Amino acid sequence: MKKIIVLFLVLVLQACDKKQQADLIVMNAKVYTVDNNFTVAKGFAVRDGIILEVADSEELQLKYKADKMYDAKGRAVYPGFIDAHAHFYGFGLQLQKVDLTDTKSFDEVVERIVQFQKKNKVDFITGRGWDQNDWKDQNFPHKKRLDELFPSTPVAITRIDGHALLVNQKALDLAGITPETKVEGGEIELKDGKLTGILIDNPMSLVHNSIPEPSKEEAINGLLEAQKIAFNLGLTTIDDAGLRKDAIMLMDSLQQAGDLKMRIYAMVENHPEDLDYFLDKGIIKTERLHVRSVKVYADGALGSRGAALKKTYSDKKNHFGAMLIGLDEFKALAGKLSKTNFQMNTHAIGDSANVVVLKTYDSVLKNEKDRRWRVEHAQIVGEKDFKYFGGNIIPSVQPTHATSDMYWAKDRLGKKRLKNAYAYKKLLKQTGKIALGTDFPIEKVSPFLTFYAAVARQDVHQFPKGGFQKENALSREETLRGMTIWAAYSNFEENEKGSIEKGKLADFIVLDQDLMKVEEKLIPKTKVIATFVGGEKVN
Repeated sequence: MKKIIVLFLVLVLQACDKKQQADLIVMNAKVYTVDNNFTVAKGFAVRDGIILEVADSEELQLKYKADKMYDAKGRAVYPGFIDAHAHFYGFGLQLQKVDLTDTKSFDEVVERIVQFQKKNKVDFITGRGWDQNDWKDQNFPHKKRLDELFPSTPVAITRIDGHALLVNQKALDLAGITPETKVEGGEIELKDGKLTGILIDNPMSLVHNSIPEPSKEEAINGLLEAQKIAFNLGLTTIDDAGLRKDAIMLMDSLQQAGDLKMRIYAMVENHPEDLDYFLDKGIIKTERLHVRSVKVYADGALGSRGAALKKTYSDKKNHFGAMLIGLDEFKALAGKLSKTNFQMNTHAIGDSANVVVLKTYDSVLKNEKDRRWRVEHAQIVGEKDFKYFGGNIIPSVQPTHATSDMYWAKDRLGKKRLKNAYAYKKLLKQTGKIALGTDFPIEKVSPFLTFYAAVARQDVHQFPKGGFQKENALSREETLRGMTIWAAYSNFEENEKGSIEKGKLADFIVLDQDLMKVEEKLIPKTKVIATFVGGEKVN
């Protein structure tokens, strides 16, 4: 008997020696691979940050030996989420400023500013997140109270959408803004010939130029804090929509040092010196950084009535919003980028802005193949303009914009125009792919709110009953693809990420409930059990 046991042990040891080496085996999982067939598997093996094989748990353990085993205990595993449009760097900086999100009145805004300044005593008070549409009085606020409370300290607080700014007189003086100041592409609001402190779109830059730049320490702390929040919510790649050269280089240095593990798809901001630098340098691709696109603003936002519309705003007659870039300048830039390998990603909210972007893209890309130029937001599209999407033109949308704006969007647009706003299903049918993101910090960071808004078209209180324009809801599978493989495609990265398949990066997440099966209203409550980037557990 003893001889049989010894022989058995010898055979087992020999079998072990023949096993292939892996760094990690994930087993006992419900793996949504998001491959072409939307296959559901039970596990996979990882080596050097790459998926070796997707198979049953037993098969993997027979074939591989691993330094680490991860028992998912039957939980759902998904590819790491890709946020196709966010402001990661800006969010990190905002974490160190006055947080004005979810304020219910201007009184609450003022109180938060007062408390922040008592604690921090900064030389220039900045913050973001107020939204007058959430207040009982939905008119833009006035600078009077900020002038009274902070006569010697400049204050500049940004609306939630980033397209309107309230500043006090001290900030106006620093920026050299008077009632006679004129700036194309926006508005300096006057009442009875006097400044109210409200600046919309391009005039905001006059104030921005006088705000002190963050220190390197502040920028690093912001990035690392933003990363922690994002990893805890299952994000493994973020498309940062509009970055200056210094911010991109800082991210690269932190990634190379191993401190910033988040993968970044960086869109270069449309500044001449930055554009010249990156177009001359060419595409940058490292393990965690990808620079091959340019972010352009066509117009402003609907909430601040800066979105460029074909016809007047329903709630403000003879007001059409504004283009933030001249038509000739936009066409010239598109022509310039079409002669490079860089992607053009243009913010377009209003139907007038969208048709300008779509026709320009269509014109310069007619004889091109696989350019994947993106329309960021594609929020209000004319009935006859959907036809331009597809081929070289991809919609990149944010489902929570629909559920944030639905309370007042009809007031801005009227019933007829609203039908072609936030039309994600219609865009998907036209293009076959749609990239999904959040636009944080304009919206919450959580991808589960994105998932819920896309599928349910409701807020977290299940309003409205039946969903907002439910005909444009996405299915759960379409939504998951939009947050993974289709987002990867929009970044030219579908061969390396976006699904759990052999040869791809081992970026994946483990959740406490199954997004494909859980009751719809419970989707926003989803928690991340673990986030892995390149096979490394990062939360």
